[in-house]
Amino acid sequence: MSDVMTGRAHVYPRADINTDEIIPARYLMVDDEAELARHAMEDIDPAFGAKVQPGDFVVAGANFGCGSSREHALWALRGAGVAAVIAESYSRIFLRNAINNGYLALEVAGIATAVEDGARLEVRPAEGLVRDLDSGREYRFAQLPEFALEIRRHGHLLDYLRAREAAEERR
Repeated sequence: MSDVMTGRAHVYPRADINTDEIIPARYLMVDDEAELARHAMEDIDPAFGAKVQPGDFVVAGANFGCGSSREHALWALRGAGVAAVIAESYSRIFLRNAINNGYLALEVAGIATAVEDGARLEVRPAEGLVRDLDSGREYRFAQLPEFALEIRRHGHLLDYLRAREAAEERR
């Protein structure tokens, strides 16, 4: 896990992008992240898969990930190499799924209309900072709770819980 991440912004300023738009329901029988990645965001942006690069960011409007509770949405984005989603707000279930999967979902007020599509971003999760390297503007977000950072360090909630259990057994 890096303390500093850089990548390009793929901006979707619309509010209420739902999980069926992140990964269409017709692909829910697939659980392979690489295969899901081929279809990430395809109903919103058919070119997404061709232009996204490992380490890039999805920047979105309010209530990102609303709709049905499907971890496939996270798996598709992660499989596509998206390092984090930076949105104005999230549905509660998407945010919890992100934490459980060790995936960054950062809330930054006004980000979807402030950042240009394709802008180079630098994200410092531990500092609560997003920097637009093209414009020089900086955006703050609430630092992630320590438990969320710990889950991310372990990669997934289950791995985090296993590590805690092992540490307790050693005591």
